[in-house]
Amino acid sequence: MSVCRAYALAYAAMCGEGPIVVARDPRGSGELLRDAVIAGLTEVGRDVIDLGVIPTPTLLLNTAALSAAGGLMITASHNPVEWNGLKFADPSGRYLLPEDSRKLIASVTGSAPADETIEAAVERRGSVGTDDGAGRRHADRVVRATGVDMEAVAAADLSVAVDGVNGAASGLLPDFLESHGVTVRRLHCSPNGTFPRPAEPLPEVLGEVGRVVRETGAHLGLALDPDGDRLALVGPDGVPLGEEATLALAARQVLGAVRTPLVANLSSSRMLDDVAGEAGVEMVRTPVGEINVVEGMLAADALLGGEGNGGVIHREVVLGRDALTAAALIVTALATSGVDLPTLRAAIPSYAMAKRRYIMPEVGPAELLKRLTEGASLLAGGLTLVYRQKLGRSLESELVNYKNGDKDLPLPPMPDWPYMRSCRRPLRFPPRRRETVRCTRRC
Repeated sequence: MSVCRAYALAYAAMCGEGPIVVARDPRGSGELLRDAVIAGLTEVGRDVIDLGVIPTPTLLLNTAALSAAGGLMITASHNPVEWNGLKFADPSGRYLLPEDSRKLIASVTGSAPADETIEAAVERRGSVGTDDGAGRRHADRVVRATGVDMEAVAAADLSVAVDGVNGAASGLLPDFLESHGVTVRRLHCSPNGTFPRPAEPLPEVLGEVGRVVRETGAHLGLALDPDGDRLALVGPDGVPLGEEATLALAARQVLGAVRTPLVANLSSSRMLDDVAGEAGVEMVRTPVGEINVVEGMLAADALLGGEGNGGVIHREVVLGRDALTAAALIVTALATSGVDLPTLRAAIPSYAMAKRRYIMPEVGPAELLKRLTEGASLLAGGLTLVYRQKLGRSLESELVNYKNGDKDLPLPPMPDWPYMRSCRRPLRFPPRRRETVRCTRRC
């Protein structure tokens, strides 16, 4: 609790005049951390607006909408339930810039200059108020966003299964869809902070919502992470599309309505390059990090951006990833196109990609970087490894292991498998089951 109080004090010292907005996701530790944060803020005379349990993008949006001096979200996002943390926003409703984050950390750890202390004498304690309109403001902003047509959605008689993982958006998203005529099958939509599946909405943990989609004949499934900034999609056959598909489909919907640059980080799928190319707009790549994408959007005057983890950023709504916006764009695409989700997905070229976690070897950062980059190409703006090697039996083995594994979902017809470049042009097709991929082009 002392750490939360220290960061609250340091953050208060950085903020200008005005109240500070505080919110949390529903993890069990959230109330204790909220109390510590509010105690620290009010101790130095800051007024607080407590928005309660809401999604992270809702906090960002309301920080700006309420003309607050800043916003503080208590969440560990897609990390397991035993984790928790703090996210800080500036008055514009976006995360702190890297230099401001470093300054904040330095203030707490004691490495800040002597004239940047966080203690302050105040004449009064700050007050604590509440506001119950945060979700409504968010929903109203989504409805007005370019690419969203909820009247068309209401007329389309859509049916959706929502897996809310009992997180911060597990009430807001189903309520929003139902208010616009969508039939919603709710799965884990009580924001009580007990996560019935791993928090990150990856394909391998979405078997339950896939079964609900198949059994109820829903048009699609939507799966959330605990703080409501990421969205994964499940097709009518119960097969997850993979998190990379969310931004690609949302971008195609927006770019069908307006010409605007598309912005994403370097770790997002090349599908986005194809979507931008189809629309005849610039594809802008940024270093990894949500704030880097937002800064790239502002620099390029782009309406849409995001990350390949299911995070969609619509500038007209909020300067951060937002599952509510992503869902609205996807159901609008279904309602206005007259085709199903697999058909929409099939209109975008497929690439194979694997995202894995590894235990770090016991070597220093310099040696690790050297080992990683041997035989690879480095691109500016981040570390992107483009290996020039063939894909052989290791890929075949992984495909067979997945096919024969005890998975709680059907095998996707076009899975996201390891993608490497074996020549100067990308392999523009996914490897099929039990097949290896070799490049036969002469480059």
